[in-house]
Amino acid sequence: MVFSSLLFLFRFLPIVLVLYFIMPKRFRNLVLFLSSLFFYAWGEPVYVVIMLFSTVVDYTHGRMVNSFLLKDDRKKAKRVVASSMIINLCLLGFFKYSDFLIQNINSVFGTSIGLLELSLPIGISFYTFQTMSYTVDVYRGHAKVQKNIISFGTYVALFPQLIAGPIVQYKTIAEQLNHRRESFDQFSDGVVRFVTGLGKKVLLANSIGALWDQISIMNTATLPVATAWMGALAYTFQIYFDFSGYSDMAIGLGKMFGFEFLENFNYPYLSKSITEFWRRWHISLGSWFKEYVYIPLGGNRRGRKIQLRNIAIVWLLTGLWHGASWNFVLWGAYFGVLLLIEKVVLLNWLGKTKAVVGHIYTMFFVIISWVIFAFEDMSKAGSYLIAMFGGGQGMINTETLYLLSNYGVLFIILIFSCTNLPKRMAAGIRSFSENRLAASYGYIILENVFLVIVCILSIAYLVDSSYNPFLYFRF
Repeated sequence: MVFSSLLFLFRFLPIVLVLYFIMPKRFRNLVLFLSSLFFYAWGEPVYVVIMLFSTVVDYTHGRMVNSFLLKDDRKKAKRVVASSMIINLCLLGFFKYSDFLIQNINSVFGTSIGLLELSLPIGISFYTFQTMSYTVDVYRGHAKVQKNIISFGTYVALFPQLIAGPIVQYKTIAEQLNHRRESFDQFSDGVVRFVTGLGKKVLLANSIGALWDQISIMNTATLPVATAWMGALAYTFQIYFDFSGYSDMAIGLGKMFGFEFLENFNYPYLSKSITEFWRRWHISLGSWFKEYVYIPLGGNRRGRKIQLRNIAIVWLLTGLWHGASWNFVLWGAYFGVLLLIEKVVLLNWLGKTKAVVGHIYTMFFVIISWVIFAFEDMSKAGSYLIAMFGGGQGMINTETLYLLSNYGVLFIILIFSCTNLPKRMAAGIRSFSENRLAASYGYIILENVFLVIVCILSIAYLVDSSYNPFLYFRF
């Protein structure tokens, strides 16, 4: 079940909201926990056991770590943390990477070991990172141990961010788990954020995704340069509005239930360097790797060589986290190399150039990266990149012009929407209307009309179309 589905919008969510708010506060975590398990089991009826196992493992390990720390036995506490990490990583490795490992063993050694062909538990990469970080934070003293297993289970299984994040660290919502206060204003903000995300996902990502699907299967040997770049740009917009839209919906849903999740995107396509891009894109993942991998390895405290080594390790792991395929490893290495070059040479130069130069440089390499990311077949990715740089057939043809005529207006809307201009315009109108009663009411009416239109159009799209992919669903 995904947020951008009629089943979720008209059945699951209304029922859960009603049950949640009619219950006394002491039972609301139980409602969220059970409804989250049902939400997960709808798509993964067997693998819900894996999530429950992870919940029990890390709840127990957290209690054990706390117990040893109270006895001032940090050595045993550290062993428990190591045990938690090993169990979690083994689970993730077994379900996500076992066939990838077997395939590579067979390829290198000429063996014929049979593949396990396990289906990937939905969201395992996200909730595994969350449960691991909890035990580490209890050990570090950054979070208090959770003694209520229902509250801890709610944290692990919480359906708003279960499928595709953002990766919520326990310490950021520990207080909210048992002491949050829901309010009408917060709920209202949540609805606005959810509808905004729904529109980004359904109206923008899905619409431009249809163009990418059409171009990506064309014969690259005859693909004109302009068409190839149009397709790459389409995927660049699709993955942003798909994932950021889902994050907006998750944050909005969290607000409806009284939670405040941290932001996951901050207009990444406005970046003037790759370093800045990764401070703005999938912020929760970057923060997780920085806090639990980069800094423990030494960060930038042990000299330039160690720092560069740590960056390389983090980005190889980041690529591998996204999927059990060599294109993801290459994608991570690609960004690792770019970040290393920036750290050593380019950042100082970029800081002295005009902003537009940084924007062009950043978007050029980001668009290339998404082509690598999109094709698990490395040869297909290579041939597509070759077509982008003239290896196909000519610069442009009649089909290019046809596609551009169909999607030109959408591209303009996408470019405008991925900047902060809509937010700034809305803030300007709001500021203008604050001290003018009639204008203030007019702004409220205008905002609500806009949201209703977005909601109606999104629902109409879902009713009329069967095309509703979610790109990060497989991670």
